[in-house]
Amino acid sequence: MSELFELVGEWTTIPDIAEALDLKVTKVHALITDGQLIALRDPETNVRKIPALFISDTRVLDPLPGTLQVLKDAGFSAEEAIKWLYTEDDSLPGRPIDALIDGRKTEIRRRAQAMAW
Repeated sequence: MSELFELVGEWTTIPDIAEALDLKVTKVHALITDGQLIALRDPETNVRKIPALFISDTRVLDPLPGTLQVLKDAGFSAEEAIKWLYTEDDSLPGRPIDALIDGRKTEIRRRAQAMAW
């Protein structure tokens, strides 16, 4: 799990996201429960953290919830989904998370769906 935390690099805590999004902490927990965000426990501190790039300005990255659902439907665990989003793909080029940030959600979701078969 520590390799995953290194792969992602920048993580943020649930209270920090609540502050950035102007939400109550319980609402951020609901976003995680609803599958709109993924939180993992930091192996060093045991604190639940979320990849920082999942938040854009003052909201959840727009294409993220749907993409996470596609990955979940394809059988990905939370850890596997984050690893896939943050792993370089020469055919993109770049990482799927960067393509989502750039607005290329259709391509990323198509690739995620194809992995289920």
